Amino acid sequence: MTDYGHDLTFGSFLTPRADAAEQVVDLAVASEEAGLDLVTFQDHPYQPSFLDTWTLLSYVAARTERVHLAPNVANLPLRQPAVLARSAASLDLLSGGRVELALGSGAFWDAIVAMGGQRLTPGQAVDALSEAIDVVRGIWDAGERRALRVDGTYHQVAGAKRGPLPAHDIGLWLGAYKPRMLRLTGAKADGWLPSMGYLQPGDLDRGNAVIDEAADDAGRDPREIRRILNVSGAFTGTTPPPGTPVDAGSIQGPVDWWVEALATLATEHGVATFVLGSDDPRTLATFGREVAPAVREEVAARRASAGTTTGVVRPARALALREPGIDYDAVPSSLRDRAVEPGDREYPLVRSTYMRGGRPGIVLRPRTTGEVVDALQFTRAQQDAGNGADDRLPLSVRSGGHGISGRSTNDGGVVVDLKRLDEVTVLDRATRRVRVGAGATWGRVAAVLGEHGWGVSSGDSGGVGVGGLATAGGVGLMGRLHGLTIDSVVAYDVVLADGTVARASADENPDLFWGLRGAGGSLGVVTHVELAAHDVPPVVFATLLWDASDPAALLRAWGEVVESSPRELTSFLIVQAARRGNPAVAQAYSVFASDDVPAAERALTPLLGIAPLLQQQAQVVPYSAVVAAHDVPHQGEGDGGTYRNSVVDTFDVDTARRAAAVVESGLGQLFQVRAVGGAVNDLTSDATAYAHRDGQQFVVSNVAFARRTEFDAVWDEQMLPVQHGSYVSFSTDRRPERLVDVFPGPTLARLRDVKRRYDPENVFDRNADLT
Repeated sequence: MTDYGHDLTFGSFLTPRADAAEQVVDLAVASEEAGLDLVTFQDHPYQPSFLDTWTLLSYVAARTERVHLAPNVANLPLRQPAVLARSAASLDLLSGGRVELALGSGAFWDAIVAMGGQRLTPGQAVDALSEAIDVVRGIWDAGERRALRVDGTYHQVAGAKRGPLPAHDIGLWLGAYKPRMLRLTGAKADGWLPSMGYLQPGDLDRGNAVIDEAADDAGRDPREIRRILNVSGAFTGTTPPPGTPVDAGSIQGPVDWWVEALATLATEHGVATFVLGSDDPRTLATFGREVAPAVREEVAARRASAGTTTGVVRPARALALREPGIDYDAVPSSLRDRAVEPGDREYPLVRSTYMRGGRPGIVLRPRTTGEVVDALQFTRAQQDAGNGADDRLPLSVRSGGHGISGRSTNDGGVVVDLKRLDEVTVLDRATRRVRVGAGATWGRVAAVLGEHGWGVSSGDSGGVGVGGLATAGGVGLMGRLHGLTIDSVVAYDVVLADGTVARASADENPDLFWGLRGAGGSLGVVTHVELAAHDVPPVVFATLLWDASDPAALLRAWGEVVESSPRELTSFLIVQAARRGNPAVAQAYSVFASDDVPAAERALTPLLGIAPLLQQQAQVVPYSAVVAAHDVPHQGEGDGGTYRNSVVDTFDVDTARRAAAVVESGLGQLFQVRAVGGAVNDLTSDATAYAHRDGQQFVVSNVAFARRTEFDAVWDEQMLPVQHGSYVSFSTDRRPERLVDVFPGPTLARLRDVKRRYDPENVFDRNADLT
């Protein structure tokens, strides 16, 4: 007796008749309505009386909402594997993760050759299928940056780019009967898909044995391989005589006999998916509405009685990548289905940040504040079971993963990814009060608020996450008019180190509210932010390009214009030194936060003459177009380089000369200046944990990590003498003596008091060290 403990699914196997195209689609829709989980179609590209299967699958995907779809089975000799892999991934994305891929090695060779395919012997066909599996899996491995190369006898891929990544783990099933195909199934496939009509009694068990042995030989758990069976038969009023085999031929009998037969196939012969070959809508309806639920109930009872182990089986290759310091079996049930481990399909897309590579032991993806509590308690339990504070399991919290510091990932620890807490809800139209999930991006927030004519100043990229920016500062493109992002925050929901949930505002936990606005990542996990948005009409967005051969003069002139301009104008400047034959240039992108075009022209015109002008452009656009919404996976690699920044008073002669010296050192890959005067300076230095309220300019630069020491020496010499401080989110400088640059003396003392009250064990230690 064999039962692999898989959940049971049921499907239909439809004939793709070209002369009844609408009827075929209607049967697919009826299969979904009957509660079936899967719809499949034969694939015979040489058959002119049939619809093309892949075209039909695409059409049916658009007509259905829930049911999964698959060829049964795809004719590999006429389906180029790299293209087939992209087609499957694309349809999976378009359908919301509802595609499976069943492959066959080929049959009807005269017809295949007539269509331009290559005739193969049975052995050659198996080898070609094995190579094709490598191609398909390689194309789907979109997280691997190296080009795909498969140097096979029958299928070659010479440096193809990988992707797209499917929306879910597409099952790769093989239609197999002979020993070599069965062994290939055990070694490389996710499922075995024979047809009952081609089997003799005992073939299922013999096939399972071959597959299991091949899986063991390949270092796999045989339970990784789902057993799928195409069944046929009819619903009749006569029960078959005792002793009628259920593992071959067709099933003939009443519903009760079907239930008994399928339950036996599941619990004694390992079948977990039953696909009924029928084009009769009544038969399909009976199968979905009566047989399937009864079989599930009967199998559940038999498994409970037998103590059968059920559930998803992780591949052995993935189990080998687990971190020894994490009890993966203890992951809370609320988080288990969405947890991502090394070896998972999605791991390459969640392990890193925008700039930096990481290799966490597990990524937890909560959807609610309660699940964040679960994630934190799980992590703390792992830390308590570890080797002490000096070797504590790392904990990182990620909202958008865009932060250049890389602190929202780690090596070997836990990442709590808040991306699914992304709602944007208007609470009060009169006060423009908005509640935003910490995992939302500012591009999405801008789009939603823009529908109401509102906005919040929020950096310069729509891909930045809400949680990080709204707890660190937020130096944005409307900052001189509306202040830092934290200046628009009126309340936070935060999970504290002990697992309690607190609300922080001017009236509730005001000390925590003060600290979260500037040092939030060190005090708790913010799950939601309440904002008081501003009225924001369309804005004037301008980009200007100058010759920067005299960077000191340009910086001084740019600073004078911006600092004396109306508060509606906020400008960011990038200066690039001459290198590799390219001239020195500077580019500014500026927002005039009003649709008053004449006023914008008056404010922008002085910028045209600060240096030889090379290019100019300005347009009236919604603010949501300036920080456009985009959501792409972050796939940073390595250390991401080192960043330093300084808040300075103004670009007087000395400061401009010093900043120009950093540019001309040639070390920096990026040199940017952001205007932070105006409304940013309206608050006092002790109003928030972000204390640098007296500077007019914010300067940031970076360099490859290998040249960090040299770069630090130049920055320290040139910028430290003129800076007021630095900003936590744009610094990778973890030297203890530089902490007072981020949080000056009185601010640091007050923060340490808040830290001792809300996080005495320093659970949140990935940001500034406040202990």
